[in-house]
Amino acid sequence: MKTMTCRDLGGPCDSLHQGVTADEVIKAQDRHLKEMVAQGDTTHESALKAMKGRWKNPIKGMGWYRQAKRDFAALPEG
Repeated sequence: MKTMTCRDLGGPCDSLHQGVTADEVIKAQDRHLKEMVAQGDTTHESALKAMKGRWKNPIKGMGWYRQAKRDFAALPEG
């Protein structure tokens, strides 16, 4: 199990996301951003917009995804 923060993944806070795979952590970040914006937290709006926008530009989106996977792989277990 590894841990990344919202900030590690481009967000504005230090909320912790844990997972066995990078995809689990990325999905947790996706849920976190959507939940925070739904609760009226405006600090997460730009990160949510950036997340949605990444997939409008597949090359840029894949670059972000690969970097997030590399960052996850470099983390220690725990």
